[in-house]
Amino acid sequence: MKRIGIIGGSGLYDIEGMEIIESVPMETPFGAPSDAYTVGRLAGREVVFLPRHGKGHRFLPSEVNYRANVWGMKKLGVEWLISVSAVGSLKKEIRPLDIVLADQFVDRTRNREHTFFGDGIVAHIAFAHPTCSGLRAVLVEAAEAAGFSAGLHNGGTYLNMEGPAFSTRAESSLFRSWGMDVIGMTTMTEARLAREAELCFATMALVTDYDCWFEDDPEASVSVEMVVQNVARNVEHAKAILREAVSRLGAERECDCGSALANAVMTDPGSIPKAAWKKHELLLSKYNLKQEKQKELD
Repeated sequence: MKRIGIIGGSGLYDIEGMEIIESVPMETPFGAPSDAYTVGRLAGREVVFLPRHGKGHRFLPSEVNYRANVWGMKKLGVEWLISVSAVGSLKKEIRPLDIVLADQFVDRTRNREHTFFGDGIVAHIAFAHPTCSGLRAVLVEAAEAAGFSAGLHNGGTYLNMEGPAFSTRAESSLFRSWGMDVIGMTTMTEARLAREAELCFATMALVTDYDCWFEDDPEASVSVEMVVQNVARNVEHAKAILREAVSRLGAERECDCGSALANAVMTDPGSIPKAAWKKHELLLSKYNLKQEKQKELD
């Protein structure tokens, strides 16, 4: 049976009730992931778990090796990838401790490696709809079954800032004027890479606070203390939803995520350097690029 991947954000470093099968350290063509992958069983399904920031929370959002993290999930047979992250709210109706299943992103990062390609291979994925609607629907069902439907928002735009500092008030007001719903520091990079790796991707954005725009109640604006307190509460909610979601996923995918690279590679197979082909073989081997390129290598 295909595996389900979970990337844990701030505070989510393990999942209670997961029967651990093995810990898998890995070196990838893109460097080392944030930590060893934990492979186990949860609600009767094989799950691969990785803490985004490493155990002990060692990596800044800009320091996370997103390419290695997602590549390792692909290598371990993951087909569905659920990302969990802490976010601030940019709308009054999205309250602290709510959960937003974002379906759109705006990228404001500057220092991220956000594609597997380059070094002799050019690929352009379609990314108008950056999350998998089928996987997001399962998360909606799981949240309702776990008793969190009241604070659930199905859809919304996640603004991905660079960090690690929180927004200035001017930035927060600007992002609100753009119609953004939540703000965080990690998830869009994972969404892009998951699409290139042909994984179904969805995100659970756990709201820890109102960003610093909220002037009605200065005590409700972002503070480190508030974030830390709400992270712990959010994580317990996320774990309950994840257990439900894992049990509800089907054995096979019924979407187009698994063929995202079918027409994306622009480079002529005969022009792909040998080193680039070997680096990207995990992503491209199912297409006839492999056959054409192998003739050249032979």
